Amino acid sequence: MEAMTKTTKTDVVLVGAGIMSATLGALLRRLEPDWSITVIERLDAAAAESSGSWNNAGTGHSALCEMNYTPQRPDGSIDISKAVRVNEQFQVSRQFWAYAVESDMLADVRSFLNPIPHVSFAHGAEQVDFLRRRHQALAANPLFAGTEFIDDTDAFARRLPLMALSRDFSQPVALSWAGHGTDIDFGVLSKQLLGYAVRNGTSVLFGHEVRNLCYDGNWTLTVRNRRTAQTQRITAKFVFIGAGGETLPLLQKSGIKEAKGFGGFPVGGLFMRSRDPAMVAAHRAKVYGSPAQDLPAMVAPHLDARIVNGEPWLVFGAFVGWSPKFLKHGRLTDLGRSIKRDNLLSLLRVGVSQRKLVNYLLGQLQLSQPDRVEALRQFVPSASGSGWETIAAGQRVQVIRCGVLDFDTTVLSSGDGSIAGLLGASPGASTAVSTMLEVLERCFPDRYQAWLPRLTDMVPSLGVTLSREPKLFEEVWSWGSKVLEL
Repeated sequence: MEAMTKTTKTDVVLVGAGIMSATLGALLRRLEPDWSITVIERLDAAAAESSGSWNNAGTGHSALCEMNYTPQRPDGSIDISKAVRVNEQFQVSRQFWAYAVESDMLADVRSFLNPIPHVSFAHGAEQVDFLRRRHQALAANPLFAGTEFIDDTDAFARRLPLMALSRDFSQPVALSWAGHGTDIDFGVLSKQLLGYAVRNGTSVLFGHEVRNLCYDGNWTLTVRNRRTAQTQRITAKFVFIGAGGETLPLLQKSGIKEAKGFGGFPVGGLFMRSRDPAMVAAHRAKVYGSPAQDLPAMVAPHLDARIVNGEPWLVFGAFVGWSPKFLKHGRLTDLGRSIKRDNLLSLLRVGVSQRKLVNYLLGQLQLSQPDRVEALRQFVPSASGSGWETIAAGQRVQVIRCGVLDFDTTVLSSGDGSIAGLLGASPGASTAVSTMLEVLERCFPDRYQAWLPRLTDMVPSLGVTLSREPKLFEEVWSWGSKVLEL
């Protein structure tokens, strides 16, 4: 029988020690230095799940290369609204990171952020035509200025020699090249932000998990030490759940009505990676292809240059794996325990309405290593499989509500703002600052206005649509580039 040892009080509890909690914790520490903040992490280290260096592709998602953010309308025109929105959100993160570097919250920029071109890759007449029209649709927006459209094979070979080697150029190819993209190690970034918070009074409980939570004017969390099995209670005025796949189950346990009807389906990721010096030297870009029609962004193939722990790598994927776990280090019972009376019908509807996606996932599970190498050859025709290894990446939970899959990043909060959680995946970590500012505005409406001057110091463009203010965009972009050494 578990022994209840103590009850402690804190102003804020952050569940999970990934990029979202680390970002929110750093923001709150700047805004309210006297508040008590406690981070609860079930594993023994920060950023050990989705934010970990090898559990994501490290793309600074700013819609420069992700073609799924610019769908084609029925009339053939290109809808750029989501691309602009995602880029705007990324600019907020970029400004905060620059502020954090200037303020000594973050150190050693190159340990977590490196300049890497972002590139869209099209092959075949139909894809090339789409990419050309996409480029034209984005060209007038200042956030996408400087992006080049390249359909010359010699220029292709100069920019991407690894992808050009042994390629049959009888079919047209094209690139949309944004030289100002970034590779981001969100694991290192999370740890640095969390380190800043700890140095300034934040407490972190590693190896602890939230078993239950209830509300009676304050939140009371039942927290178990996974090493000793001892249990304690922590009371807090505000709770944020940024626990990846564990967020949905905890929101369900909270009993808030806003979580009713939400379900989730776990999807694992697999990547191929290589640090072969010749291949790494011949490819320095993040190159995104187009997902098959009607399939989500997570299945878009991409070949990425990465910098992890100071070492250059190539990563290709993503391939789909599957487990009923909601976290990479989760439980086999996660999926079953998440199914409730209020979300069962929604889950069943997705199974019926998303047959193409379901069939795709089933097909992915049957892929052999030679099959994955064959997929790699669409990007690297000369690939033999030698020098490449397959690794398991992070576990994601695709959000389901009302029978519809939601692939965006979604903040779910109670009506009184006392608890909030983050659901979803892409663009995820890249827009962490914008998303956490949304949490602050939604959950602390009585304080947000007083915080605005300090928040504007952190994010100079806060509240401004940069795509409509090109002069301000140029100013904050130049400042951020100088500070971040880009």
